[in-house]
Amino acid sequence: MKRSLAVLLLFFTTIGFSQTLPGVSGGAHLASIGNLALESGAVINNCEIGYRVHGRLDESRSNAVIFCTWYTGDAAGVESTHPWEAVDTAKYCLIIIDALGDGVSSSPSNSKQQHGADFPRFTIRDMVNSQHKLLTNKLHINHVKAVMGISMGGIQTFQWAVSYPGFMDVLIPIVGTPQPSSFDLMVYNTFRETIEENTGYDHGRYKINPTIPNATMMLDVFLTTPADRVKTVKREDVAKWVASNKTRHDQDWNNTDYQLNAIINHDISKDFNNSLEEAAKHIKAKMLIISSLQDHMVNPAPAMAFSKLLPAKLIVLNDDKGHQAPNFFNPVIKDAIAGILSAQ
Repeated sequence: MKRSLAVLLLFFTTIGFSQTLPGVSGGAHLASIGNLALESGAVINNCEIGYRVHGRLDESRSNAVIFCTWYTGDAAGVESTHPWEAVDTAKYCLIIIDALGDGVSSSPSNSKQQHGADFPRFTIRDMVNSQHKLLTNKLHINHVKAVMGISMGGIQTFQWAVSYPGFMDVLIPIVGTPQPSSFDLMVYNTFRETIEENTGYDHGRYKINPTIPNATMMLDVFLTTPADRVKTVKREDVAKWVASNKTRHDQDWNNTDYQLNAIINHDISKDFNNSLEEAAKHIKAKMLIISSLQDHMVNPAPAMAFSKLLPAKLIVLNDDKGHQAPNFFNPVIKDAIAGILSAQ
């Protein structure tokens, strides 16, 4: 009996010790963060957040670099860009967090209780709140080295800056924006109307995910620039491009629409009398802003102007790739990110 008690004591002691060890590491994870209350007052029931980890937490559990996913993308997609080229995972714990609506974290497509059009609308702030809840309640991380992201990931990074200003040392929004420009809103609303007007979409009540070629073609066109398309696509191949878009089913359209709605309604100045100047005053972390001058998807002007309000370090890429210009193998980007991380 004494031996059995000793074994049980050793078992529970070992479990308790392993939970306090520094280090969260390896592979893909999915965590339940409970019910998530949204800005609208609605609730995502039993909200789940996906994340992938590269590297280990140090003893202070404060060396994490949070990477937010881009529009219609997921953490696996972020891995394909090799972010560890710029973020040294021998020194930092890189945690890539799937945004709400990406098909991995709770989304219209994967929710059993609130499926499809019954899923509540969420905002960029709701995405950030879900990530903060994951980090603090589940991973027991109360401060991080940096928050970063590309495109919608950069947009989330701007929201992190004002929602939790003391939570990080560094902010690195890449081709993101503190608020969409008028041109952005024109593009996004045209894209959204193209989805909504498709009869197969049926206002999100579809049984089978539809093909919406006009929407996929539009998104594909705006991701880069005319100059890039002329260089990379032959005239005689355009017909093949059109045909391929008529059969594409690579995204769930409710997920796409919900994330798009969040981007359209994004504006970090909302809580600061609609003033970006006032919003900037609340930012505590150092910021590196990377914009693309030829970006047709996220206009660079708001982010470039915002950089002067802090001030922040600003890098402006001038590349025919437009919105797709960021590349972690680019020494300019790689060195700037590594530099601002190590400067703290």
